[in-house]
Amino acid sequence: MTGAQSRLTLALIARIPLEGVAEFQAYEERVLPLIAAHGGALERRLRNADGSVELHIVSFPSDDAFAAFRTDPGRAAVAHLLEASGARTELFTLQDVI
Repeated sequence: MTGAQSRLTLALIARIPLEGVAEFQAYEERVLPLIAAHGGALERRLRNADGSVELHIVSFPSDDAFAAFRTDPGRAAVAHLLEASGARTELFTLQDVI
């Protein structure tokens, strides 16, 4: 198995009420840079026209690296922005099929 194949790949879908888009985007501006600090990569970030739906494809070298990202104090410090946004998120662990 190559390094790319052994990476943990995740897809996050966030559905954000229109009145919470600014808070969600402020949260993302602070949190997305932390991915790289834990060896991860933001592979793709997609958003619809009004900002009410975002899709992120991210990868990490291991489950432990992802767990460290999830518990990063910088992420916890801005969790109030995510909560204030009212976003509902779904997280999926995925694998390449080709």
